Amino acid sequence: MAQIFHPSTNVLSKLSIVAVALGVPALGTGAYLFSQTYGAEMYIPKPQPIPFSHRHHVGDDGIDCRFCHSSVDKGPFAGMPSTHTCMTCHSQIWSDSPELEALRSSFRSGKPIQWARVHDLPDFVYFDHSIHVKKGVSCVSCHGRVDERPLAMKEQDLTMGWCIRCHRHPEKNIRPKEYVFNLAWKPNEEKGETQNELGEKLLETNKIMNASQLTNCSICHR
Repeated sequence: MAQIFHPSTNVLSKLSIVAVALGVPALGTGAYLFSQTYGAEMYIPKPQPIPFSHRHHVGDDGIDCRFCHSSVDKGPFAGMPSTHTCMTCHSQIWSDSPELEALRSSFRSGKPIQWARVHDLPDFVYFDHSIHVKKGVSCVSCHGRVDERPLAMKEQDLTMGWCIRCHRHPEKNIRPKEYVFNLAWKPNEEKGETQNELGEKLLETNKIMNASQLTNCSICHR
């Protein structure tokens, strides 16, 4: 009986098996990376009513985070600046800029500007800005170097796993309280300081709970 398939078919079938064996994990890995970056809307600036630049206001002008986010160290929400806060400066500076017409319109009408939220946790998660600030966690740990970003964007995925990793090892993100709003601060390497060693010392100084307490479900899900 004549051979139905050419001998090269054996090679193709083996290559197909190898391709499937390698392709499925690669596809799974790709899907995971997609969900953790683009799928989680990371590094994607959201369209805003006004192209507000943290780099200009914080980095260039040196405006403290609390000038705009006035409740960040007092309550669970960081707070957004009112139109009147913005007009403190912009009634005098760039007062005729077309890019700030939405601000002037808000001021005239009394209707607040509808900013698009960049960092938005699920409703079933309880997060308190003030307790993190009071324990020595800087804005940088969650929001990155916003003072270097012309447009705000999400730099962490904000998943439960990401939060738990910090709660298990808070020393990696703890700094002296007076430097919480100094986004450029780093441990003094010339004096031999490392983040982990400094953080370990601050756990007791800043009265931070141990890892087993910080990873209790009730901390975030109430």
